[in-house]
Amino acid sequence: MPTPRFPVICGPTAGGKTALAVELALALESAGPARAEIISADAYLIYKGLDIGTGKPTERERKGVPHHLIDIAEPAERFSVHQWLRAAEDAIEQIRSRGAIPIVVGGTHLYIQAMLAGLFDGPEPDEALRERLRAMSAPERRSELERVDPAAAQRIHPSDHRRTVRALEVFRQTGTPITELQTQWERAQPDRSDRVLIGLDWAGEAINRRINARVRGMIERGLVEEARALWEGGRLGAQAGEALGYKQLIEHFRGEATLEDAIERIKIETRRFAKNQRTWLRRLRATPDSVWLDAESDTPQNHAQAIVNKLFMSPP
Repeated sequence: MPTPRFPVICGPTAGGKTALAVELALALESAGPARAEIISADAYLIYKGLDIGTGKPTERERKGVPHHLIDIAEPAERFSVHQWLRAAEDAIEQIRSRGAIPIVVGGTHLYIQAMLAGLFDGPEPDEALRERLRAMSAPERRSELERVDPAAAQRIHPSDHRRTVRALEVFRQTGTPITELQTQWERAQPDRSDRVLIGLDWAGEAINRRINARVRGMIERGLVEEARALWEGGRLGAQAGEALGYKQLIEHFRGEATLEDAIERIKIETRRFAKNQRTWLRRLRATPDSVWLDAESDTPQNHAQAIVNKLFMSPP
């Protein structure tokens, strides 16, 4: 192989990242550099039972390519970015030991950032402080975050209560905004020269159309029934219960919204989430030597072949 680098694929939700990763794995094997295996970088694909609403790839969609870090946790458990990064680095080492190429892919851009630049050394969780923060109303938490860390407030969606609580927890423990602490990512970074970022670009209107179609497809495939079974079974913990689709349907199950309203809220909140992701993508675009693809300009197969030609079939 001309280069030891492995791809790390990012892009907006519903943007075709999984399809590109699978086609890239097949193209790598076909071209001869090596077999490839995929590592998911998605905060909700880790959960067993959250299948339809997370867009978890089916066996058919995986096309025989091994996938890692999917279905590794019960939905009642909490799972941190630190846990994911340790598991991902272990998977990379194991895949390479088999002479294969890892492909990291996902829409949780905090995971992608951690994979590319490591993690900042934040304070340990303080459960008592977290409970006090959770006891505040959502508007109160949002107002405090906007006051103490405007940059984090711009990046964190108002409905993302978990990350809001963490940002406030860090500030109250250290007196320093989490955004400022995270600039450690830009200083004394570990060597990550063995990986290259591949980004998928989508126009806002195009990705919104894909999101609406994706939500309709999820409903048709049984998302309501899947979410109800998880909820009625008491299997959804605080973290898994925040997943888009499940959260809005839980509100319906509790009698707080009609099914039609809940489905519409899923579309709206997913489109907002995609808009919020653009902040992360703008930051990731500054990654040296990254490759960005116009997702609408070609098929996943052709994009995959272009990546193989650029990264593996010519001198670095």
